[in-house]
Amino acid sequence: MSRTYVVTGAASGIGKTTTQILRAAGNTVIGVDLAGVEVSGDLSHREGRLTAAAEATRLANGTVDAVIACAGLSIPKPVTAAVNYFGMTEFLEAMQPALTTSPAPRVALISSMASLQPVAPPLVEALLQDDEQAALAIAEQLAGDPQTGNLIYSSSKQAVSRWVRREAPKALWAGAGIPLNAVGPGTVITPMTQELLASEDGRKLVDSVVPMPLNSHQAPESIANLLIWLTSVENTHCCGQTIYCDGGADVVLRGDDIWSWNEAGIRDTFARIQGAH
Repeated sequence: MSRTYVVTGAASGIGKTTTQILRAAGNTVIGVDLAGVEVSGDLSHREGRLTAAAEATRLANGTVDAVIACAGLSIPKPVTAAVNYFGMTEFLEAMQPALTTSPAPRVALISSMASLQPVAPPLVEALLQDDEQAALAIAEQLAGDPQTGNLIYSSSKQAVSRWVRREAPKALWAGAGIPLNAVGPGTVITPMTQELLASEDGRKLVDSVVPMPLNSHQAPESIANLLIWLTSVENTHCCGQTIYCDGGADVVLRGDDIWSWNEAGIRDTFARIQGAH
């Protein structure tokens, strides 16, 4: 059954590939990007996000079955925080009313395995507080130092994954029957990474921070197909997840035990249960 999708970042990279696959399957796709697609919109500021969402909703005649948010930047500048976080969260919130008119609404975002790498906690917190002015001021400070500029990207992606976990079970999303999830890619071969991967030194640098034992660097199709499944009718119960489709980078970096951090909390819970009887 044909569905109507809105895809941000549709002019290049993962967004473009996702759009192509969806259209080949007979779906209607309304692309959002700076230029070259159905909706020309600048997601780096609030007015651009709201205007783009309104135009996408208009082109969809008020009903959108799924939104896939792919728009993003990786440059060590404040605009990366603006696009990667607010360009997703604020845009999606503006699209939510159009999603509620679909019989099977779905949302998926692009996060990154960089969400597991070092971040700047003050920037993450400012983003999660939806304080764009404060977040951009912190990002400006980080951008002024070559040692901290790259933290803008990882911080924005961690904030996205945390936003998804925080918001997915709420009335606006799960309560409205809208699964909200993210995908965390590893190193994807796109125009964003092409120059870095062109040299042996660049590849070694990338592989040192994003180890991918399964099939190495990935084509955008690997992410696009997962985004499409997450926004399909078949996905009824994934809620608030960041699924790391990264060739094994997550498991290499975090190991086999990501649960022991909560052992104290589990013990306290059982103690309270036993004390109640």
